[in-house]
Amino acid sequence: MNLNLKAKDENTYDAIVIGSGISGGWAAKELCEKGMKTLVLERGRDVKHVTGYPTATLSPWELENRGRTSQEENDKYYPKQSRTGYTTSAARKHFFVKDTEHPYQEVKRFDWMRGYQVGGRSLMWGRQSYRWSEMDFEANKKEGIAVDWPIRYKDLASWYDYVEEFAGIKEWLQLHCLC
Repeated sequence: MNLNLKAKDENTYDAIVIGSGISGGWAAKELCEKGMKTLVLERGRDVKHVTGYPTATLSPWELENRGRTSQEENDKYYPKQSRTGYTTSAARKHFFVKDTEHPYQEVKRFDWMRGYQVGGRSLMWGRQSYRWSEMDFEANKKEGIAVDWPIRYKDLASWYDYVEEFAGIKEWLQLHCLC
């Protein structure tokens, strides 16, 4: 006898969003507001305000080696991620996973910064993610590197406006005379 006759309905979703970072969180918000039953899957830890940032209030001289990780530690645990310099800071390395525990294969060099926490990589960037310019969308084509973007700034400008309005960014800029 099936005791949970509603199981299929309760566990069926219109959309499944992987990750709760800037993109995933926004996608889930939009989908829910459009009336879709949405499931958000996150593999990371919950970063609590203040306590989730154990080094935020420390000065460099309060950290071992003035906040720098050793070359030996980077070579051993972060051989790929340390190429970018992000994991060389002891003040923020707790946001990154170790390459040795989460390996990936490269055919060509590929710097993939990986940290698993609710809120995604934006926490690694100090919760800052800036609007790209037309130049950012055209750089690959102009420089003859990588693959050209299939869209341009003008294709996303209204979405930037929409998100910034929701987040209060435009209002903040107007109040602080930065526009």
